[in-house]
Parts: sequence; C-alpha cells; structure tokens
Amino acid sequence: MTGGNCAPIGVFDSGYGGLTVLRDIISLMPQYDMVYLGDNARTPYGSRSFDVVCQYTREAVQCLLDMGCPLVILACNTASAKALRDIQQKYLPKNAPDRRVLGVIRPSVEYAAEVTRNGHVGVLATVGTVTSSSYPIELRKWSGGRVLATVQQACPMWVPLVENNEINTSGAAFFVHRDVARLFDKDPDIDTLILGCTHYPLLIDAIRSSIPTPDVRIIEQGKIVAQKLADYLRRHPEIEQKCTKNGKHTYFTTEEPALFRANASLFMGQPVESVTRLLRLP
Repeated sequence: MTGGNCAPIGVFDSGYGGLTVLRDIISLMPQYDMVYLGDNARTPYGSRSFDVVCQYTREAVQCLLDMGCPLVILACNTASAKALRDIQQKYLPKNAPDRRVLGVIRPSVEYAAEVTRNGHVGVLATVGTVTSSSYPIELRKWSGGRVLATVQQACPMWVPLVENNEINTSGAAFFVHRDVARLFDKDPDIDTLILGCTHYPLLIDAIRSSIPTPDVRIIEQGKIVAQKLADYLRRHPEIEQKCTKNGKHTYFTTEEPALFRANASLFMGQPVESVTRLLRLP
C-alpha cells in the first residue's frame, strides 16, 4: 500500500464517529486525498485500559503510515486522550520521525478558550473521555487562565442511539434533554459547550433545543479540527507538500465492508464507496 505518489492524509477512529470529522475536512479541503480507517471490529475503545488503547491506536497509526500518510488525525476522543501523547513522544521519534499525528482534543480546547466570554466551559462526552479528565486538564493547560471552570457530563446512551439510527426518536430526545440538563445543573453559567464525542453532531438539533439559554456557543469538533488542520498545513509546508491532492477518498475497516458502507453513509450524509476490509492491523 506504500510507494509512488500515494500520500493521503489519514483519519482514524475506533468506529464511525470520526467520519463526522472526515466529512468536515473534505468539505473545507476537498482537494486533499484522504484515507479513513475504522477499527470497527474492536470498538468501543472507551471501556478499555490505557495500555490496550495505546496498543490498538499504535497499530492503526502504523497501518496508515504504511499507506504513505505523512499526517494522521486521531478523530477519536478516547484515542486522543489515552494514546496521542505516547505516540507523539515515544512511537513516532523511533519509528517515523518525519510523520505527524494530531488529535481532536487540543483543537477543541484552544477554540473554547478563544471564544468563551465568561470562562465557564461545559463538556458532553462518553464515560471514558469524562473519566480521563482530558478536557479539564487540557483546558487548564492551554487556556492561559481564560477558562475558570470546566464541568463535564457523561452521556452513555448517545452513541448507541446514533449508531442504531434513533436520532430523531422520542428516546433520543429524552436522553439528550436529561444529560444536557444535568450538565447545566452543575454550572448554569456555561457559555461554551464542547461536544466531546464525534458522534454527537448527529444529535445537534436535540442538543440545541435542550440548552436552557440560546447564547451558548456549541463547539462541534469536526468543523474546528478541519479549520485547525488547514491552519496547521499552512504553518508546516514541509508536511503539506507531501500530501497528494487528487480529491480521492478511500475507506478501510476491520469489519465487514457492507456493514461499514451502510452505517458510514449516516455519518457522511452521502453514500460511501471504495471500502476495503483489513483482516488485521500491524
């Protein structure tokens, strides 16, 4: 899978949610070749240990590097929280020092710090991401003191609702309203809300209608990651020049391609073709 002029940008997620990030990247930067890898056979990652998530994520990253990717985006909050630092600081220097791997948490945090008016930030995320405390830690690190309070709410039912295509059901409305209400009960002064899971943009209408005040800014990761990626490539021409630009988008999964195509179209908002199954990761 390597060689020649094949140098797409890689996007990895443990499942389907990262497709919302890929969708927004393609919308902003359609000329770039993109390759998506979903480790659907081993999802979800959220309940797994740090060591297992690091191992699985390293395997996926190496697979994308073997495909020629000069840059890989971890479009997965769990992988970004548990594995990104290990990959950036230990794995890449030894195995691929000329490649780069970026995550989705820091771009979201930096943007939240830029736009919050009163320093009160809320995070809606999976149990695994909330337990990792990655968002509060990164907000303290990167906000320069602008973020005064960070509150989180785990939303364990949201991903199953999305993946079972129950987005517009009364059940989805119930769980979204319940969890958003719990978040704002913890801090009624929240003015900036991070959707800390790449599945959640598909529930955006229910989320908006559940927020108690209309002036809360909602941060959808895909849009922010796409903007930050474009900025990153402008600032790093040594990486940008390696990325091929034929507008080609390909997909790999560790599950059945037919199942992936059926589910992926929900996240991409259009039919997904060119899907290949990987029987194993490196």
